[in-house]
Amino acid sequence: MSLATASKRVVFLGVVPLVAALIGGWLYLSGGRVVETENAYLKADKIPLSGQVAGQVHEVLVAENAAVTEGQVLYRLDAAPYQLALEQASAKLAQVQTELSALRASYAEKQAEITLARTKLAFAKKTYDRQTDLARKHYVAATSLDDARQALELAQQQIVTLEQDLTRISESLGGDVTKPFSEHPSYQAALAAKERAALDLSYVDVKAPRAGVVSNLPKPGQFLAAGRSNATLVANSLWIEANFTETDIAYMREGQPVAIAIDRLPDVEFTGKVQSFSPATGSEFAVIPPQNATGNWVKISQRVPVRIEFDPIQDPQAAKLLLTGLSAVVAVDTGHKRQVLGWSL
Repeated sequence: MSLATASKRVVFLGVVPLVAALIGGWLYLSGGRVVETENAYLKADKIPLSGQVAGQVHEVLVAENAAVTEGQVLYRLDAAPYQLALEQASAKLAQVQTELSALRASYAEKQAEITLARTKLAFAKKTYDRQTDLARKHYVAATSLDDARQALELAQQQIVTLEQDLTRISESLGGDVTKPFSEHPSYQAALAAKERAALDLSYVDVKAPRAGVVSNLPKPGQFLAAGRSNATLVANSLWIEANFTETDIAYMREGQPVAIAIDRLPDVEFTGKVQSFSPATGSEFAVIPPQNATGNWVKISQRVPVRIEFDPIQDPQAAKLLLTGLSAVVAVDTGHKRQVLGWSL
């Protein structure tokens, strides 16, 4: 065997396998740290908008797919019915105040009548006593004594009647005539009706609950039922829902950094971090979850939705181009290092 042939044999049988083993070991030790998936999509809160009162759309104040701020009026319902209801409730409250004032005045009037009736009772009793004394001496007829007795009984009964009326009026005023009207049940009921009417009137202005983009707006003249969705607000709070296999999340934890690539913006690099993990796999949220009770069961690696939040985006133009539903590629740096015989990179 020549020297050249022996050298080649040493290279192919010794050096090449050693180099291959070193390269393979390096690739193994350096791998497993970054976990990547293309099964990721941009998400945002989609808020159905509905009016809290029914009515006809009077005017729409924003354009379709317009960016709006929190609290901005989107559209306005016809306010005339609710304005009339508020005026009616205000009139009812004023009427209750008048009725309570009248009851308080009648209470004072009854007190004056009772004072007068007691004066009459005293006079009737004095007259009866005088007639009784005269009748005992046979100076007056029996009929005169009967008339005096009847007058005394009528005066007594009148006081009882007036006192019952006074009690009725006092009960109508809540048991205490000095109590403020604002504490009376009828006043509170009328005031609540007025406040409810004012609240309903404020609901004719349908406002954006959060900042975002509004779409599917109603048209002027359209009648809207209370509580029925008639527009949609896509909030500005974008995040990514990445579906990793259960083996990929073995070393994934909340707060780990994420590199994000958006298909629509291939030249822009985004970053973020792992925010949270779904409490169940994606199949558990399916309408009909899979049942693996049959004898032909085959293990399938499940996917777990992982929520990834964006770091602050410095480019405002790029932020405007991010839309919910867009595809993304995410790579999570888990920081995990593989080891072989105690060695790691």
